[in-house]
Amino acid sequence: MGQVFGCVQVGQSNVGICETFGKFDDVLQPGCHCLPWCLGWQLAGHLSLRVQQLDVRCETKTKDNVFVTVVASIQYRALAEKAADAFYKLSNTKEQIQAYVFDVIRSSVPKLNLDSAFEQKNDIEPDERVKKAMNRINAAARMRLAASEKAEADKILQVKCAEGDAESKYLAGLGIARQRQAIVDGLRDSVPAFSENVPGTSSKDVMDMVLVTQYFDTMKDIGASSKSSAVFIPHGPGAVKDVTAQIREGLLQANATTQWSLGSLMQSP
Repeated sequence: MGQVFGCVQVGQSNVGICETFGKFDDVLQPGCHCLPWCLGWQLAGHLSLRVQQLDVRCETKTKDNVFVTVVASIQYRALAEKAADAFYKLSNTKEQIQAYVFDVIRSSVPKLNLDSAFEQKNDIEPDERVKKAMNRINAAARMRLAASEKAEADKILQVKCAEGDAESKYLAGLGIARQRQAIVDGLRDSVPAFSENVPGTSSKDVMDMVLVTQYFDTMKDIGASSKSSAVFIPHGPGAVKDVTAQIREGLLQANATTQWSLGSLMQSP
C-alpha cells in the first residue's frame, strides 16, 4: 500500500538516495518519506552509515628479501554529508579500499628489515620456513647464553672449592706445626727432668726410649684402625734399633739442611 502511494521508509543509521527522473535529488534521513512515483520520484537505494571492517591480506617482501604476509584491518564508514559521493562515485568500495591498502603496504614494508617490520607491526606472517629458522636462531642464542651462565657458575664453584681446599690445608698445616711445637716443648722439658731423676742416663738414652715409645704407639694405632691400609715393616729388637737410628738420622739431616738454608740466606746480598 505504501508503494502505491509512494511512501518509503529509511532505517536508523542509514540514508536513502532520492532521484527525480533518474537524477539525484536529495538524501533521505531515517524515517518515513513520501515519494510520488507519478511525479518521477523514486528511491535509488540505501547507504549504511555504520562503521564497517575490512581485513586485507597483502603479500610482500622486506628489505632483506624475506617474503611476508601482512594482515591489515581497515575500519571505515560513509559520511552523511558525503553520502551522494559515496553512492555514485564508488562502484566497489571494498575493492577500492583494498587496492589503496596494497599500495601503502607494498611501498612501506620493503624499506624495513624483517626485525624492524616486526617491531612496527604485529600482524606479520612470514613464510613457515622463515618462522622455523627464526625459532632455531632464537633457541641457539638462548642455549648459548645458558651455556655461558653454566660455565661461569662452574668457574665460580671451582674457585670456591680451591679456596676452601687451600684454607683447609693452611689450617691443617697450622695444626701440625702447633702439634710438633708442643712435642718439642714437651721433650725439652721432660728429657732433663728424666736425666736428673734416673742417674746414669743421658739425653741420647731418653730420646731413644721416646722414639721406641712413639714407634709402638704408631703400631698400636695402625692395628686399631679399621680403615688403615696394611703396612709391612721389619719387627724385632734389631729392627727397633734400626728404626731408631733411621729416625735420628732423619732428624739430624733435616736440622743440618735447615741450618744450611739459613746460612745461605744470611750470606746472600
